[in-house]
Amino acid sequence: MTGAKMQLVRGWLTKAQRDLASARVLAASTPPLLDTAIYHCQQAAEKAIKGYLVFHDHQPEHTHDIELLLRYTQTNLPVGLTSA
Repeated sequence: MTGAKMQLVRGWLTKAQRDLASARVLAASTPPLLDTAIYHCQQAAEKAIKGYLVFHDHQPEHTHDIELLLRYTQTNLPVGLTSA
């Protein structure tokens, strides 16, 4: 893995980890800020998947659709393409 690729993957995973840490703090606050915590959970999942895709040599498109991103992890097609 090249240094640039490693930095990009690490960047996505670090952001995901920070979103998850933020979600934990918000959920544990008094009163719990669950709507905002859930938002950060979604962001953490999205960023972790994007890190996975980059690790596997896919350039993730700009989307917040976790279901779509997960489909890209299950195929060898370049991100953004679909099978016929």
